[in-house]
Amino acid sequence: MAVLAWLLIPLVAAVGAGLWGSWAHRTRRVRGDGPELDGYARFRAAMERSHTGS
Repeated sequence: MAVLAWLLIPLVAAVGAGLWGSWAHRTRRVRGDGPELDGYARFRAAMERSHTGS
C-alpha cells in the first residue's frame, strides 16, 4: 500500500500542474510586439542622443 501512495503523489502533482498550466494559459492575453518595439525605439533614440552629445 505504501508503494501505491508513493506512485499517487507524482500523479496528483502532474494533474495539478496540468490544471494550473491550462488555467494560466487561459488568463493570458494575446499581445503584439507593439509596446516592446516602441520602447526599444525610444531607448535607441535616447542612446543616440547621449552618444552624439559627448
